[in-house]
Amino acid sequence: MDFGKKPLIGMVHLKPLPGSYRYGGNFDDVIESALRDAKTIEKAGFDAVMVENFGDVPFPKYADKTTVATFTAVAKEIRDEVSLPLGINVLRNDGIAAYSIAYAVKADFIRVNVLSGVAYTDQGVIEGIAHELARLMRLLPSKIQVFADVHVKHAVHFGDFEDALRDTVERGLADAVVVSGKATGEPVDIERLTLAKKISPVPVLVGSGTTYENLPELWKHADGFIVGTWIKRDGKVENEVSLERARKLAELAKNLRS
Repeated sequence: MDFGKKPLIGMVHLKPLPGSYRYGGNFDDVIESALRDAKTIEKAGFDAVMVENFGDVPFPKYADKTTVATFTAVAKEIRDEVSLPLGINVLRNDGIAAYSIAYAVKADFIRVNVLSGVAYTDQGVIEGIAHELARLMRLLPSKIQVFADVHVKHAVHFGDFEDALRDTVERGLADAVVVSGKATGEPVDIERLTLAKKISPVPVLVGSGTTYENLPELWKHADGFIVGTWIKRDGKVENEVSLERARKLAELAKNLRS
């Protein structure tokens, strides 16, 4: 990933996959929806796309075999038809599945919600998986990068943010860190983002709440942006990606680069 240009990473939020509670019974529809959003993100001028099993609520801590198999099938379709760098995030915190899928489809990066430390979430207590992930990456070496959240959203954290960031990078070996708001679509705290940028030896990504209105301000403090909610039709996360909104944000990023 070229962080020198401060990339925009567009989210493909998958519809419920087979095996999840809200799966609608038509896997072709899941694939077609994902491809449509990924192609829209590419057409709009984004720099990368990340796929996430967003529709699989309520999430388990770790994905089952059906989820991994069907997620891989969708990711492979996107890899074959979209030329952008590809990322994988398997909710709630299955970095092992994410890396396995990324390795199989030749993706470029993964996102891990809790790489180091402990998070108190609606799935219960989630512990870091840095050791298990490092062991798998040693077994299956690749150029896949690990983007790790620090004090991930939809969770409560009792540890110090600065300590958590240092642990994620120095002991968890993250290639980049992600700083988000409290929940999907909520803006990041600028003071926390500024602190992350000040102390992090690796790139800092904004993981939620990026909009057309706040991108110029966020641009000063971050090395990249993961965008999902704002580029959806009417700015609603449950809708499809809007070419008009995504293109508008990509054009603004282009202007900020110049």
